[in-house]
Amino acid sequence: MLSIIIPTLNEEGYLPLLLESIKNQSLKDCQIIVADAGSSDTTLDIAKNNNCIIAPGGLPARGRNNGAKIAKGELLFFLDADTVLPDDNFLKKSLSEFDARNLSIASFCLKPIPSKKISSFLLNLFYNNLIIVTEKILPHAAVGIIIKKDLFEKLNGYDESIKLSEDHDLARRAVKLAKFGVIRSVKVLVSDRRFKKDGWIKTGIKYFLCEMHIIFLGPVKSDIFKYKFNHYKDEK
Repeated sequence: MLSIIIPTLNEEGYLPLLLESIKNQSLKDCQIIVADAGSSDTTLDIAKNNNCIIAPGGLPARGRNNGAKIAKGELLFFLDADTVLPDDNFLKKSLSEFDARNLSIASFCLKPIPSKKISSFLLNLFYNNLIIVTEKILPHAAVGIIIKKDLFEKLNGYDESIKLSEDHDLARRAVKLAKFGVIRSVKVLVSDRRFKKDGWIKTGIKYFLCEMHIIFLGPVKSDIFKYKFNHYKDEK
């Protein structure tokens, strides 16, 4: 079984799209867990109406950890709420490649929705190409992450004291024990709302500085980058 874990906070605009794309998958042996951080909109109603299991949330790391605690699958698939699986065979293709490459943890290249030329160009230039080039030397994992549950438990899950890029930290701790890879056969569709809200340049600089902090100073455990969980509600 595959356990899909989705942290949420006021995601009524995006969660239905993701859940519909999961429902349409040719792979049916899935458990969907929504870890909610106290939504004030209809997010929880949407999750319940789609037969999702509800877990207590918080910041994304806490929500993912809480979801993993009740997951029944031997594989965990962490997805952001503003993503969509692009075709009905996404999960089958992903897991087939995951097994063929003998991976224990994997992440994905991303494709923006809506698919605008400038958004696609910038995402390819500053993220997709980067994570492919650094796959074997400096793993990056974000937005969508598949990991074996036993490995996740050995790592004690996400470090909830990290304020930003806790997902990259998970991957970099994981490679000390197991094999990491970037899935090539499919991409995850992700909203470009964070870039529209904060600006591409500002967002790019923030994550570049975050990367430098991680490399030279260690994980970001202060609020230096003033991370906010879902302040993109009005961006679609």
